[in-house]
Amino acid sequence: MKETLEKLYQHKRLTKLEAKEMLINIANEKYNEAHLASFLTVFMMRPITVNELAGFREALLELAIKVDLSDYNTIDIVGTGGDGKDTFNISTLTSFVVAGTGQKVAKHGNYSVSSKSGSSDMLESFGYEFTNDEATLKSHLEKANICFLHAPKFHPAMKAVGPVRKALKLKTFFNMLGPLVNPSSPQNQLLGTFNLEVARLYNYILQEEDSNYGIVHALDGYDEISLTGGFKLFSKEGEQLITPSDLQLQTLKQSDIYGGNSVADAAKIFKTILNGEGTDAQNNVVLTNAAYALKIVDQNKSFEAAYDEAKDSLFGLKAKDCLNRLVSIK
Repeated sequence: MKETLEKLYQHKRLTKLEAKEMLINIANEKYNEAHLASFLTVFMMRPITVNELAGFREALLELAIKVDLSDYNTIDIVGTGGDGKDTFNISTLTSFVVAGTGQKVAKHGNYSVSSKSGSSDMLESFGYEFTNDEATLKSHLEKANICFLHAPKFHPAMKAVGPVRKALKLKTFFNMLGPLVNPSSPQNQLLGTFNLEVARLYNYILQEEDSNYGIVHALDGYDEISLTGGFKLFSKEGEQLITPSDLQLQTLKQSDIYGGNSVADAAKIFKTILNGEGTDAQNNVVLTNAAYALKIVDQNKSFEAAYDEAKDSLFGLKAKDCLNRLVSIK
């Protein structure tokens, strides 16, 4: 590690292979916490390269506990986190709305590191029990249209950096990796990033693969479609800048999508929205993200048609039914 740190301190970059080997060594707990913290800090001080991110990703996927859900044509809807915006759980709510349309969702998530409530915090508060058993996850998909892949259950490599990440309470390159390492390798992905540079890195990596994907970054810093301003959308078709007015929707204020100060606050908002009792602002954000997720699976679908499908799921309480089914399956 000492040689690698010295190399990095001299502003040199890691090759893809070096990055992969470093993460495998980290997973094997070959380094102490001081070295780990120094290593993570380097990538907070300067941008990560495509080769470094691809190498770290390859290592995590190689080390992951795999599950084969390929029969279900699933989608994952997940953001990097680390945007510091303290919104309600938009991507998790979106996942249930999409599941309520009949589309199978394999949601990858974790506890929050830098915000009040992550997807794992939320589902755990509802009584969901995390599992990495493939048969159980398939049962969840069949009965609730959604399964949840709690990252620590699938990525033993993450255990080695957990205490350091928790102590730092800052976004690290592991925030960037999370959306890229779903252990079920879903065929469709709607990914959100906390900055434009990371969105472009994702695009470089994913355009070489067979999956359908959309990568979103709100230009005012959100890792999802926030409707607080314009957002960039990257896909295999290219790069677009989209504004709320393009979608015939109102531009929102940051306070409209605030998620509260605790998991309990976030859970209350979550349930209110799933009950069909959210504010227009909350509903529009969730429905817009859901519509873009549905468009990724069926690229011939118009935004308007996808939005109407999402509305039927939310206000017909189909999304709520998916959550109730998921947490009741034992």
